Amino acid sequence: MTQHVRDIMTSRLVTVEPQTPVTSVAQRMRDENIGVVLVTESDELRGLVSDRDLVVRALAEGGDQDHRSVASACSDDLVTVAPEDDLDSAVRLMREHSVRRLPVVDHGHPVGIVSLGDVAMERDAESALGDISAAKSNQ
Repeated sequence: MTQHVRDIMTSRLVTVEPQTPVTSVAQRMRDENIGVVLVTESDELRGLVSDRDLVVRALAEGGDQDHRSVASACSDDLVTVAPEDDLDSAVRLMREHSVRRLPVVDHGHPVGIVSLGDVAMERDAESALGDISAAKSNQ
């Protein structure tokens, strides 16, 4: 039986507006214990920012982080999938584009995220990645 993205995606989304300061986004990530936030405007997906993006595109640049918006740190050339897409297609896209997370979009609106860890837990929970992804956070 074909598995679909909706079967394993995370549907609890954390979103911010493009003008949100990167420090606020970092604090949300810490408080929510997550590594990615979607950047939306009027419920339309505009970008994705990961904890790594914050380090490489914001913190490493220096300057006043309280006045730097998340728009300057997010990825805006996104590869997305739909909830009804089959999981094999999502894995192919991750591989082709070298990404670990794909926003799940339904008619332009974000409804979830599917990650490499989600796939690993679904396909082989005993694998190293599946085991790590399933483990409780050490924070």
